[in-house]
Amino acid sequence: MKTVALGSSGLQVASLGYGGMRLSPSWDREKVDAAAIERGIKLLENAVDAGFTFIDHADIYGDTMCEMIHGRAMERHPEWRDRLVVATKCGIRWKDVPKDAPHRYDFDGNHIRQSVDASLQRLKIDRIDLYQLHRPDMLMDPADIASAFVEVQKAGKVRHFGVSNFRPSQVRALQSALPFPLVSNQVEIHFLRLATFDDGTLDQCLEMKMTPLAWSPMAGGRLGGAVDENLSPELKDHEAQAAIFRLRPVLAEVAKQYGLSPLAILLAWQMRHPSGIIPIIGTTRPEILREAALADTITLDRDNWYKILLAARGQRLP
Repeated sequence: MKTVALGSSGLQVASLGYGGMRLSPSWDREKVDAAAIERGIKLLENAVDAGFTFIDHADIYGDTMCEMIHGRAMERHPEWRDRLVVATKCGIRWKDVPKDAPHRYDFDGNHIRQSVDASLQRLKIDRIDLYQLHRPDMLMDPADIASAFVEVQKAGKVRHFGVSNFRPSQVRALQSALPFPLVSNQVEIHFLRLATFDDGTLDQCLEMKMTPLAWSPMAGGRLGGAVDENLSPELKDHEAQAAIFRLRPVLAEVAKQYGLSPLAILLAWQMRHPSGIIPIIGTTRPEILREAALADTITLDRDNWYKILLAARGQRLP
């Protein structure tokens, strides 16, 4: 895969990222046995073999087990530390932790500091390359967050910082308190979720030189209906079904032009945007990883890009 800049960080990463949320087969830590850990390590090995160098985690994935599996893989492959750029996130807290607490978001400075230390221990690395705030905390205090960020960066624990699922106004509020730039905003982007093209998110990324990281770029697997012969059986949303039926022939037509699969085309469509979208691929199937990795071998022309957009929208542009 080609390498691209990660925001203004100076880091270079593969043009697609690998999402670690499925490294654990369960969100119940008690159900993750030795075989499950080996499975997760193999998934990471498949991703690295396919050329993925940017690995995205969060402390809640698998209730911390995904980070732990990454750490086990790092012990087995110490050479990865110089090869991989590792990202993780904090801020989502479970119900009843501590007892009687609600499910909530928490950007308290002390919680950030503690979360950084816990993630470093699980990941078995000495420094996190990109640390992101996971979902906006309505009580976030930019000055408190900035204090925690500066402290962990000065201690050598984190290199760069970003956010996830932030509105442009929330990005501006946090950036106003920071002495260094935020380098990413991880948001949902796919053909069934086009809001970032209209709500100012991608415009802000262009303005501030932040990289948009697209989570669920294949709509959590639902866009498999755009590349497979049959629609995914769990796809019940009528509007989404209609969009996929519109997209299927268009993707197939464009894919034929470029000699790639429709899956590679739908990823190349995102990557064509000048903000430098990096799709985060979370599949557990090695063949899909290899197919996705071909997306950066082409640059869609404007006509085909808009042809696909119009099929996704289902209506003409204003």
